[in-house]
Amino acid sequence: MSSRRPNYQLVKTHRNYTVEEAATLLGTHRNTVRRWIKDGLPTCDDRRPQLILGRTLSDFLKARRESNKRPCQPGQIYCVACRNPKEPAGNMADYQPRTATAGNLIGLCPSCDRLMYRRVSLGKLEQVRGSLDVAMPQALTHISESTKPSVNSDFGQGVSNHDKAQSI
Repeated sequence: MSSRRPNYQLVKTHRNYTVEEAATLLGTHRNTVRRWIKDGLPTCDDRRPQLILGRTLSDFLKARRESNKRPCQPGQIYCVACRNPKEPAGNMADYQPRTATAGNLIGLCPSCDRLMYRRVSLGKLEQVRGSLDVAMPQALTHISESTKPSVNSDFGQGVSNHDKAQSI
């Protein structure tokens, strides 16, 4: 029943909520709403039942969500394990295309040695990279563009696959 990030957009701004109503609306336990009140969520007055204005509840939840954000600066990738944006080890990252216009920057966390990922648009890669040394993937050559044929080919040997099958 508990939601880690309650959706503040569900709250009607011109309505008052009791603790139980707010908990039901947001999918949290009523003790969570009571903890929010202890943490600074204002109520209408000190009487029972405690009433919370919709506007204040919405603003409180927005402020909590904003305070938990850790935006990445240029040259940084967010490490989920450390819960902080960091510059990857060796100041190096790989770009892995996902679509024609976007991909992932992949780096190694200097603290915990885990992989870090950052979704980035190809058009904004120069802004996001900062001082990172980004390795771009090289396209593989098509077999028709190759100067020498494949090692596994039978070109120029004079014996066809049909003849080989007959001799076996």
